[in-house]
Amino acid sequence: MTTSGTPDIRSEKNASEASAKDKKQDMGAVIQFDEGMLKEHFGEFVRSTVEETLNTYLDAEADTLCGAKRYEHSAERVDTRAGHYPRNLDTRAGRVQLKIPKLRKLPFETQIIERYKRRETGVEEALVEMYLAGVSVRRVEDITEALWGTRVSASTVSALNQKIYGHIETWRNRPLSKRYPYVFLDGIWLKRSWGGEVKNISVLVAIGVNEDGHREMIGVCEGLKEDKASWTGFLRHLRQRGMESVELFVSDKCLGLLDSVTGIFPDSRWQRCTVHFYRNIFSVVPRGKTRIVLDMLKAIHAQESREEALKKAKSVVAKLEGMKLREAAKRLSEGIEETVNYYYFPAQHHRHLRTNNPMERIMREIRRRTRVVGNFPDGKSALMLVAARLRHISTTHWGERRYMDMAHLRDLEREESVS
Repeated sequence: MTTSGTPDIRSEKNASEASAKDKKQDMGAVIQFDEGMLKEHFGEFVRSTVEETLNTYLDAEADTLCGAKRYEHSAERVDTRAGHYPRNLDTRAGRVQLKIPKLRKLPFETQIIERYKRRETGVEEALVEMYLAGVSVRRVEDITEALWGTRVSASTVSALNQKIYGHIETWRNRPLSKRYPYVFLDGIWLKRSWGGEVKNISVLVAIGVNEDGHREMIGVCEGLKEDKASWTGFLRHLRQRGMESVELFVSDKCLGLLDSVTGIFPDSRWQRCTVHFYRNIFSVVPRGKTRIVLDMLKAIHAQESREEALKKAKSVVAKLEGMKLREAAKRLSEGIEETVNYYYFPAQHHRHLRTNNPMERIMREIRRRTRVVGNFPDGKSALMLVAARLRHISTTHWGERRYMDMAHLRDLEREESVS
């Protein structure tokens, strides 16, 4: 408490703090701003600056062609102005309106903006990149309207994609100068419109592991079906481009694939994907016994050698028969040798070679993109989209990271040559 003659120090302190707080609030109110309005004004300032700069350059080019500035009397003048005409150009700063000069005698061809070019190259590249990255055409239209203030039509996106089709074809048919000891094969089914009907087409894909241990997209072709004729044509296409000395092909047991591999590459081995092999057996196993059978199958492919794996498979076949799973035992007995060929190669590579998982992940990415498109108008458009997507993936970290240490394979080959 305070007496009547003693000032209340705490009251004065509280009053001082309250006054400072009020001043701080007042200052906060002073420095507040509308962020949306600021961005709008700043964007308009940038857009108008770009527009003014480009028009200044166009006028300077016109003066150079005329040999004199506007309204200037000069003996060097070779032409005069005839006004101008407007032309829109979409830039990253937004849509700008250019005033293209017209001359009375000479044609005006600017070096700044290509003739009839209404969109700068950076915007075109961004549109193509969005399309190849898996963005639907409708979404591209929305994004371009939000970023550049103009809505790009589906026909424009398609026209831009046509420009890169030539580059994709060159990449798809490039010579294969490297050696690929391991090659993964798979196909994907797509829908196409044909004579008012929707029919299936297949696109066949090949991924190779080169001698440096890096993965490469080495082949993509259209196939009417995933049959022997389609696979034979695809493998012949790879061989004609220079692919040879393949040690091992890894794939699912597609129709006619094994016959095509042995016919085109008779010295190569073929490994059936163990995951697909398991699924084939599970299709005839009751749901309640799936886990037990899975553990038994994994034990086969966990053995140290091919001989031990085949010996273990015989015991598993006997157990399946004892469990009254005769069809599962039959499928295991008939197909086990197709799934243990990875044992011929270094143990460090077994984890990568016994399944087709690297290709499965790529195919999921392809399906994500093609699902947006729906039905393709023809086989070429389907092939181009898949090839473009594979080409895009190959330029990412996917192709830069070493997938295997191929020194183990070289050591094994030296040991075999010595023995």
